[in-house]
Amino acid sequence: MPDGGLGPGRREPGGQPPASNVLGGVLLPCSVAPLTGFFRDGCCNTGRDDLGLHVVCAEMTKGFLAFSKARGNDLSTPRPEFGFAGLKPGDRWCLCAARWEEARSAGMAPKVLLEATHIAALEVCSLEDLKAHAVES
Repeated sequence: MPDGGLGPGRREPGGQPPASNVLGGVLLPCSVAPLTGFFRDGCCNTGRDDLGLHVVCAEMTKGFLAFSKARGNDLSTPRPEFGFAGLKPGDRWCLCAARWEEARSAGMAPKVLLEATHIAALEVCSLEDLKAHAVES
């Protein structure tokens, strides 16, 4: 019987095994409303073309959105020409690992959903820092 895509037999498109999260488990979805991810698949998956490493599943805050806008990445203004409605506090979004780390260094890091944060985030962010900013389960 199929496992509904949740069990150990789950495969990604192309037959690849599922991606791992920073805790070593299967990468869970970050958000489908708004639809996030480099591949707009709801997950913080990454690949060769993802030069920004959009792998940290973060819960937006007013402070972080203002911080990001001040750094030149306006995530709150709608951009209908790109099918982007703009983010608001409470939305979850796959952030670039370097942007999250920059925000952490400035004391503005949003909370992180560890189970939905791709293991590749550990190339830029420490697990200790990510855990210190984890969304409470």
